[in-house]
Amino acid sequence: MALDVNAGIVKYDAPEKDLYEIGEMPPLGYVPPKMYAWAIRRERHGEPDKSFEVEVVDTWEIDSNEVLVLVMAAGVNYNGVWAGLGVPISPFDGHKQPYHIAGSDASGIVWKVGDKVKTWKVGDEVVIHCNQDDGNDEECNGGDPMFSPSQRIWGYETPDGSFAQFTRVQAQQLMPRPKHLTWEESACYTLTLATAYRMLFGHHPHELKPGQNVLVWGASGGLGSFAIQLINAAGANAVGVISDESKRDFVMALGAKGVINRNDFKCWGQLPTVNSPEYNDWLKEARKFGKAIWDITGKGVSVDMVFEHPGESTFPVSALVCKKGGMVVICAGTSGFNCTFDVRYMWMHQKRLQGSHFAHLKQASAANRLMIERRIDPAMSEVFPWAEIPQAHVKMRKNQHKPGNMAVLVQAPHTGLRTFEDTLEASRR
Repeated sequence: MALDVNAGIVKYDAPEKDLYEIGEMPPLGYVPPKMYAWAIRRERHGEPDKSFEVEVVDTWEIDSNEVLVLVMAAGVNYNGVWAGLGVPISPFDGHKQPYHIAGSDASGIVWKVGDKVKTWKVGDEVVIHCNQDDGNDEECNGGDPMFSPSQRIWGYETPDGSFAQFTRVQAQQLMPRPKHLTWEESACYTLTLATAYRMLFGHHPHELKPGQNVLVWGASGGLGSFAIQLINAAGANAVGVISDESKRDFVMALGAKGVINRNDFKCWGQLPTVNSPEYNDWLKEARKFGKAIWDITGKGVSVDMVFEHPGESTFPVSALVCKKGGMVVICAGTSGFNCTFDVRYMWMHQKRLQGSHFAHLKQASAANRLMIERRIDPAMSEVFPWAEIPQAHVKMRKNQHKPGNMAVLVQAPHTGLRTFEDTLEASRR
């Protein structure tokens, strides 16, 4: 049987109810009018353990090109922290809805399809990528959908994310679920894997090539763990950066050529005024960091690409250590948004600064195919029950989570379940 073939769901009996408890399975395809969700409201903006609250809300109605998915498990990403805080923007300023359900990763089962949906049917097991667009402009039809004026991130810029029993998505967001993975493993990887894939392979002519060297910040985290694996799979060399020595073995096991502990250096934060004494001290320390890279890549061999996402604390160094004609590609600013750098090294050495934001369907599907073919591991670190979704985000906010990607259970009764039949049996116990 092909790796992504869906064998179908066995028939079963279940009562029709207005609301089901977490882990309780409705009849296949029956949509209850109400559902449980971890909701954020504008007046609760703040830390995740205050902004997230369980509420009973209306189950989403779907449009003709939309799909309703029963969520088995979901992934934890930093945009859930941002949604709760209302920083850097409040999601309510965009979608104008009274409440917001976060969550931009999920695995689940197609539960209802719009009348124009042709590629998916009730009962299909899927993972969800988080890019949405209206599909009508030139970027969506021959260009890059990530450049579409209608582009938005489901679960962050839309109110109908995955921390609920049901989620509403566009049909083009669905991809086959890797059947060798559990629900929680399937749920934890799509956002970070597809983001890393586009960063490394999506910006011509700086697509990653065999033999090149890439500096990967946060190498033990969700993004970094996939960057390391993708770089290794492409025949290139990853130099991972960590901030905790206990994470070295994890990063090396992913396939990194070498690892640097950034706590061994003192060149972090915004750039001091150029040519000031503080700048000279910073430059000496940053060059020591560059030498640590050369100790891995070879003397005088600077990195072809810098895989950036911390932002403010690391960006000045990234712009310095990237090779002539190389690229610094950035997708976030988890340490702050006020990035500074010495522009002389950018223009004189003709380096490219590239912003990167998630991925379109073709890129997400290519990344998902690597997962289906078992070329990439989801690198799942921790799984939390439904009741601890806020606590999972608190750990991420405080950088106290384990290396890899985090997942939470929604309708899956416990961890380790790989089929709907096993899930149904577990839900009846």
